[in-house]
Amino acid sequence: MTSATQRPIGVFDSGVGGLSVLRALRAELPHEHFVYLADSAHAPYGERGDAYVAERTHAITGYLQRTHGIKALVVACNTATAAAIHEVRARHAGLPLVGVEPALKPALALTRTGRVGVIATRGTLASAKFQRLLASVQGGVAFAVQPCDGLAHAIERSTADTHPGDPATAEIRALCERYTAALGPFGTAPGEIDTLVLGCTHYVFAEAALRTHTGPQVRLVETGEPVARQTRRLLEAAGLLSTADGPLSAGTARLFTTGALPLLQAAAHRWLQLPASACALVDVPREDAAAASRETGT
Repeated sequence: MTSATQRPIGVFDSGVGGLSVLRALRAELPHEHFVYLADSAHAPYGERGDAYVAERTHAITGYLQRTHGIKALVVACNTATAAAIHEVRARHAGLPLVGVEPALKPALALTRTGRVGVIATRGTLASAKFQRLLASVQGGVAFAVQPCDGLAHAIERSTADTHPGDPATAEIRALCERYTAALGPFGTAPGEIDTLVLGCTHYVFAEAALRTHTGPQVRLVETGEPVARQTRRLLEAAGLLSTADGPLSAGTARLFTTGALPLLQAAAHRWLQLPASACALVDVPREDAAAASRETGT
């Protein structure tokens, strides 16, 4: 029987964007085993309603617990965190749980011009959770907020692109140009945006396209490393941190998708240097009432 410390950590996102968080988790926790699920068949979450996203979040959490026996869960999706993490905490009170949110507080400490840009999905920015976060950091810093419709989906489709002129890659460049222009001037002079918060885990993979329009001096702030450090803290507090001792000391990663398997395989190879054999197709159906009752004990 697998010991509690050797059980895997579950990580999920609406697609491949959460691989940016998985990359940070594997660097911070090299002895941990991970199960990653990309819910690509139901993406993009950021352009769907809260009820739909919450339903998928509960279904995936239940699947990861029942099928893989996860010891902790990282919701590597800003939209799912905003829409459902409070419900997941209530339903799975004993499960160490980490969500992601746009890194406004770190950006607050980094800016020198007092102007910070925030790009995220429309669902994240419209959420009550984000509005509360934004209100908590209002003061001497001005935040310019921009929803980026279509950008996460374009990044999702670009994983297999190999040339700058490929359609999805060209769309990423065009969308980055449009949305950075809408935010206002970037730079380090007074009145310019010197810090840009990447409020969607997918956007890390568009850094080169964003840099074309922000310039090299603007700080791009994402959430992977802070999430990885928080995951370590929770595992340590729960006595669940895996160590280098024993035959299973080398961490592993198994990746699953509800969508197109070749896209996940291409993304895993491109961004995590993982082989195609690490990826598999899975079906995670809508959660039924019976399954929900089993998980809550009602």
